[in-house]
Amino acid sequence: MRILLVNVPHPAIGSRIPDDHLPPLGLLAVGGPLLDDGHTVRLLDGEFGPAATLDLVAQAQAWRPEAILFGHSGSTSGHPVIAEVAAAMAVALPGTPIVYGGVFPTYHWREILRDEPCVTAIVRGEGEETARRLMAALATGASLAAVPGIAFRDAAGPRATPDAAVIRDLDAYRVGWELIDHARYSYWGGLRAVVVQFSRGCPHLCNYCGQRGFWTRWRHRDPVRFARELARLHREHGVRVINFADENPTVSPRAWRTFLEALIAEEVDLILVGSTRADDIVRDADILHLYKRAGWARFLLGLESTDETTLARIRKGAATKTDREAIRLLRRHGILSMATWVVGFEEETDRDYWRGLRQLLSYDPDQIQMLYVTPHRWTPYFRQAAERRVIQTDRRLWDYKHQVLATRHMPPWRVLFWFKLIELCVQGRPRALARVLFHPDRGLRHAMRWYTRMGRRVWPHEIRGFLRDPRVRDGPSVAAFWGQPQEAEEESMRATRAERPVAPRLSA
Repeated sequence: MRILLVNVPHPAIGSRIPDDHLPPLGLLAVGGPLLDDGHTVRLLDGEFGPAATLDLVAQAQAWRPEAILFGHSGSTSGHPVIAEVAAAMAVALPGTPIVYGGVFPTYHWREILRDEPCVTAIVRGEGEETARRLMAALATGASLAAVPGIAFRDAAGPRATPDAAVIRDLDAYRVGWELIDHARYSYWGGLRAVVVQFSRGCPHLCNYCGQRGFWTRWRHRDPVRFARELARLHREHGVRVINFADENPTVSPRAWRTFLEALIAEEVDLILVGSTRADDIVRDADILHLYKRAGWARFLLGLESTDETTLARIRKGAATKTDREAIRLLRRHGILSMATWVVGFEEETDRDYWRGLRQLLSYDPDQIQMLYVTPHRWTPYFRQAAERRVIQTDRRLWDYKHQVLATRHMPPWRVLFWFKLIELCVQGRPRALARVLFHPDRGLRHAMRWYTRMGRRVWPHEIRGFLRDPRVRDGPSVAAFWGQPQEAEEESMRATRAERPVAPRLSA
């Protein structure tokens, strides 16, 4: 079959403001197995431009695909764009099956199949094996009911097949790197870059996150094979920056150390960036020199809050003392720390924000990423926030950078004021500016300056957006806005809550 993978332009500020674009890993991960099955596969990446819907449709028409696959890591905020482009392609290419995969359709398959008649089937959960089986069924005209892990329509309406088995061996499926021109993708200020995934899932139970529900359990790739793949991307395609998509790649100390040592042995000049937990950094204090030698330049640390009560409420399973120590250890080893801090919890007051700002300043992170709490339906936090009022009903703005929920004690403008004030104080304090201007490591100095330039461009954009975008004064509750999850969604969320928040003992 001729299969077209479509990456629509994402409306989020982080996608539109930077000049850099990263390749869509999810679609490439599905594309590799499809290529190996003998299909002719092409990627249409609408992020460049960004491409207008009519341009994407014209390119699809010219290529004449026999199936069109949509997927986007942007999830909720990306869905309205996918719905628009898919509907236009269905008109231009009548009879062509349209398949939609990713986190949002996995948990909203009923509504999508009910409201989007152009969508033929939805891939629920991991896509590599399910997409292979689905394309084989479409190619032969076999019944879709025999394909596990999908949802489709029959005479009775939308229905889901039994869940697909969790992929145990992540190395059994390869990423289709040949689908992209590596010269077009960059990060870190113009350096050739890719997104990779060493592991899937997370053993922790933070209730604002859907990792446990979607990926089911934490797994990792073979550390040595993974290191070889990164080295090959550098040698054959000139890739310099490796952006890890993992929520928590460092769960297994043994596997992680094996990866670091294998990558060091490859002797390639790479810049590694990604996310992890502060307690894993503290745990690995004695091997952080290996992190640095392997190429780690920055970790995004999910601090979420500096308030112990809030951390307990969102089930972060972390302590403020550990967060502070992780930042100190990273700085000692020449690795940048980017602290995430989430605002918009219901009971927050001016005093809470002031105390949080003072604590963040005492933590002294190199950079900060401010986010708004967002109750996606696949997260346990959805239940906790079910009765809160939605003030932003445009789903394209559910991207963690826009306020979507009302708070009890503060109007939206005051939440924005604290959001921007905290950013300004943490990024603009004399100590932080001195590092941006005079850090002895040229590479880290470049990284901080690049991020600061992005911040200067995003900052006024967010303020203008707040003033321009309407908010609903008496909006619906979260539960009314989304509707209650049913059956499969309920079962997944129950399983997520039932699992113990203990990191598994995993070998390499």
